[in-house]
Amino acid sequence: MEIKNITVIGSGTMGNGIAHSFAQNGFDVTLCDVKKEFLLRAINTISNNLDRQVKKNILTETQKVETLTRIKTNTSFEEAAKTSDLVIEAVFENGELKKDIFKKLDNSCNESTILASNTSSISITEIAAVTNRPEKVIGIHFMNPVPMMKLVEIICGYSTSKETLTATKEIILKLEKVGVEVQDFPGFISNRILLPMINEAIYCVYENVSTAEAIDTVMKLGMNHPMGPLQLADFIGLDVCLNIMNVLYEGFGDSKYRACPLLKKMVAAGFLGKKSGKGFYNY
Repeated sequence: MEIKNITVIGSGTMGNGIAHSFAQNGFDVTLCDVKKEFLLRAINTISNNLDRQVKKNILTETQKVETLTRIKTNTSFEEAAKTSDLVIEAVFENGELKKDIFKKLDNSCNESTILASNTSSISITEIAAVTNRPEKVIGIHFMNPVPMMKLVEIICGYSTSKETLTATKEIILKLEKVGVEVQDFPGFISNRILLPMINEAIYCVYENVSTAEAIDTVMKLGMNHPMGPLQLADFIGLDVCLNIMNVLYEGFGDSKYRACPLLKKMVAAGFLGKKSGKGFYNY
């Protein structure tokens, strides 16, 4: 089956980035969210990001216009998904919400439609189990910012078929990205390695080892990281970091994945990083 029509559920940072990447590479995309104002904001973000690509001579003005014309919006993902070849769920990291979406998709979509989740840590096997087509369910974990980052983790659930995996790999190649096949373990590869590092950096602040600025400087200048772990945590969102640490802790049952108490307190206080204006740094 040739995949042409894509539905993306969730118009936040990841969702609008995924829609942008598919449309830029010739796919017809329907971007879905619960409110029109969210969708208008997402289209504006995509347009601004395309303008940056034009200024950097990555795209022409004509290519920008063509990309935007390939993106439609809809407040009903069930309606949009009826004619889609591939649906990508990109809502926030809440397992029950994702499962509810996949149940509805299973009832709305054609039997041939591939159902994918952009989850960064939640079990694809568990998500697939709520559908009647677990062989058609797969994880496609894009990195942020999606239009710029080449890596995509392709996560196979317990029942994901070889045909679904092969089709997904072909799609990723058409996006000019690099797909890495990963088995379904908590956090996959990227967050299983990254989040414990961030959590340990937070422990260093919690235990007064040094300041956030000093810890980030060590990792940038000493380990050649482009961004320190605490600044990165702010950009990811401290609530997202906490959610992923909880998934790792519950999934492995190992105390090494226990979220730092400081992370829990900051999230409870509403200090979520860049999106709230305050985290380890002020924005």
